[in-house]
Amino acid sequence: MMGASGGCLCGGVRYRISGALSQPIACHCSQCARTSGSHAVMSACRAADLTLLSDETLAWHQSSEGVRRGFCGRCGGNLFWQAEPGEEIYVTAGTLDAPTGLRLAEHIYVGSKSDYYDIADGLPQKQEW
Repeated sequence: MMGASGGCLCGGVRYRISGALSQPIACHCSQCARTSGSHAVMSACRAADLTLLSDETLAWHQSSEGVRRGFCGRCGGNLFWQAEPGEEIYVTAGTLDAPTGLRLAEHIYVGSKSDYYDIADGLPQKQEW
């Protein structure tokens, strides 16, 4: 998909993507679960293609060595994941304005998913990344 826009629940963070977005992946790692309340679905784009239209409430958290997560400091919206240094940034698919034109491609870190749900959509599953 080429070009998209999105933002957090309260509107404090709005962004535009001028280039291509990858088909999203569902990450079931424990860090994504703790930042989103469940698994996180993210789509990648080139960091250079992401423009912040409004970032007054954007905050970054260094969640592990070499990885940072962007979120809204007002409404708590989970927005971005980026390995540093990185030319790619992952955008949480739920923050994209509809219609997205995207389709879930695969599941990663299924070995650490929680026990309260099953993955039964027939898409590829990886124990890690």
